[in-house]
Amino acid sequence: MSLLRWVYGTRWVVLPPLAGVGVMVMIIGALVVAPREAIEGDVQRILYVHFPSILAAYLSFAIVFVASLVVLFKRDLRWDAAARAAASVGVLFTGITLGTGMFWGKPIWGVYWTWDARLTSTLVLFLIYVAYLLARAVADELDEQAARFAAVFAIIGALDIPLVVMSVEWWRTLHPQPIVFRGLERPALPNEMLFVLLVGFGGITLLALWLMTLRGEAERLAQRSAALRAGLDRNEVV
Repeated sequence: MSLLRWVYGTRWVVLPPLAGVGVMVMIIGALVVAPREAIEGDVQRILYVHFPSILAAYLSFAIVFVASLVVLFKRDLRWDAAARAAASVGVLFTGITLGTGMFWGKPIWGVYWTWDARLTSTLVLFLIYVAYLLARAVADELDEQAARFAAVFAIIGALDIPLVVMSVEWWRTLHPQPIVFRGLERPALPNEMLFVLLVGFGGITLLALWLMTLRGEAERLAQRSAALRAGLDRNEVV
């Protein structure tokens, strides 16, 4: 337990430089190390941000899912703060995924957006958790009933993630087939590209964890402030 506390206590010292270095190495790798793709050209370099961003979003929403379950069964609002923090980061990286995908789609498909199954299901995922955050924003931080209702919504919303992942397998889509995770097959990327992609995944994951830490602390401070205001109001009434 003391080891876990020490690891958690180092988040302010370890995560910021690691995230910064990871993102910088990813940018340098994407622009300098990775070779130019023969068919798509330089626009393919968007992949090194696009793919790690959606994985960071999945990680964030998985944390929302677990935290929401704890809110339902333990009624501990500290986990509601963790869920909101992770949802904010998940929405951010889903937005980055959609944005980078649009910039890739214009030169490759000729349009920024098409109602492709992968794109549409990702947009639905984005809107689900935007709605979740809005629902929690209009309620008090210490409103347990609102937190529980929002937790149910977040858990149901997570069911869209398998739909996003499997959309290219279940339907004919414009979106490329998986080129990194293909079961037991070797990834369909050259080693240099795969290396940069893995570096990007590491850097963006660290950045997502750092942002969740910052947002989580902000949410906990908001809860404490709300509790202090509620205590002062009760004293004034008495």
